[in-house]
Amino acid sequence: MVQDGFEAVNIDTSKPHPARIYDYLLGGKDNYEVDQQAGDQLAAAAPEARIGVRANRAFLRRAVRYVVGSGVRQILDIGTGLPTSPNVHEVAQSVAPDVRVAYVDNDPIVAAHGNALLSRSGTTRIILGDLREPRSVLDHPDVRHLIDFDQPVALFLVAVLHFLTDADRPAEIVATLRDALPEGSFLVLSHATGDFADRSAAQAVYSNATASLNLRTHSEVERFFEGFDLVEPGLAQVPFWRPDTPPPPHSTEIGFYGGVARKTA
Repeated sequence: MVQDGFEAVNIDTSKPHPARIYDYLLGGKDNYEVDQQAGDQLAAAAPEARIGVRANRAFLRRAVRYVVGSGVRQILDIGTGLPTSPNVHEVAQSVAPDVRVAYVDNDPIVAAHGNALLSRSGTTRIILGDLREPRSVLDHPDVRHLIDFDQPVALFLVAVLHFLTDADRPAEIVATLRDALPEGSFLVLSHATGDFADRSAAQAVYSNATASLNLRTHSEVERFFEGFDLVEPGLAQVPFWRPDTPPPPHSTEIGFYGGVARKTA
């Protein structure tokens, strides 16, 4: 059986998936009971979880406007998650209609939903790929069709690296992606942290999911920006990265760092 271009056997709904948990916490509808249960457990373990994912999403939108406003017309968004509106391409193309966006995610359900929504767009595609294999992402023909690596690219790694363990060598993955980017490109990154509260109970929720939650400190997250120059205000809790509205309640407890950086050489 084939569903939206993917064999049904490849779509596992027996375990919660981080993208669908995130969608549920954002109030989306592209999730299953197992994801909803995990989301409720996460919210019980970390009461600011729903506020945090919304703040992270707001950071994403601000970062899109920043990089497009800086002249970038190509975005490679890896670990995109489900296409909650307004998504990256909608925000980017509201600033500059000629922006091209390549989304990459390893969940066939994400890819199927995205393809259904983007099927009429020649400037935006969603590609089934895995961040843990960065070279295969960079060399994917659909990525190459949209993204010209001789011109500046904005690489988005938003709320995805914390699903990689140290054994996955996330720093090497980011370095591989960085080295493929020309001068003038940007890295937009956000990452979960336990710097502001004990989040072991939240991590336990993901022990039964398709990916574990691996929290990192400010200094550990900042190392992912090696080879880039962070723009002001540097690596900050997401509500405090260039806010355009007053930060939400309990912002100082939100366990997400976010930053934007430019490659200058």
